[in-house]
Amino acid sequence: MDIAVLNNIRAIAFDLDGTLVDSAPDIHHALNVGLLDAGLDAVDLDTTRSWVGGGPDLLIRRALAHFGIADPDGRLQARLRQRFDDATLASPLSHGSVYDGIAEMIEGLYAPFPLAVVTNKPTHLARAVLGAAGLLPFISSVHGGDRTEHLKPSPALLLAAGQQLHVKPDQLLMVGDSSADLLAARAAGCPVVLVGWGYGAHALPDGIEPWHVGSPLQLLREMVSRFEEEDRAPVTSGRRKD
Repeated sequence: MDIAVLNNIRAIAFDLDGTLVDSAPDIHHALNVGLLDAGLDAVDLDTTRSWVGGGPDLLIRRALAHFGIADPDGRLQARLRQRFDDATLASPLSHGSVYDGIAEMIEGLYAPFPLAVVTNKPTHLARAVLGAAGLLPFISSVHGGDRTEHLKPSPALLLAAGQQLHVKPDQLLMVGDSSADLLAARAAGCPVVLVGWGYGAHALPDGIEPWHVGSPLQLLREMVSRFEEEDRAPVTSGRRKD
């Protein structure tokens, strides 16, 4: 990424699942709680992992399609979603984990940059996971996929994060693991980082050239180095402790 672009960054937005936390085992558990409750077979972790990224409603639709089940009135979808939410809130991160180096990265970036989370996971579930991960106190705002039309690759959540943090889109760095993150950043006008871990296929959409980082430590070092070289005062607008 061009140095001038990095020097302009005033805040950072992170994807959640596959970027900050390896939550696929928890998503897998919550999905199977609902499937078994509905008298269906459980699915394996690899299958669940391949479905992660579009929020729980899309996850459940993929599961129903996997079993060849039509749900014209949406009742089964609603039942599975309620079981999914209940299971997630009961144990937000009991099966998964925070990726190595993420806690140190978030704590290191928190001082110079206000941080947001932009995720297709519904906000109340995202906050529960962040709380269980010990990351929520460092996050100024959480923008979840509470409305279908706002899900990434829509730019809506990123634009909302920028407004909350009082930064322009080109001052907000998006960090994610999937093409949906890259496309949302492009639509919002935000610079973007593609991490070298997570669940995304890492195939680049045409016309997008993200900054690739191989580890949380690399991102921390580069961003803090840019901040120190520019000797910028930290932006504090919108920051709060939970």
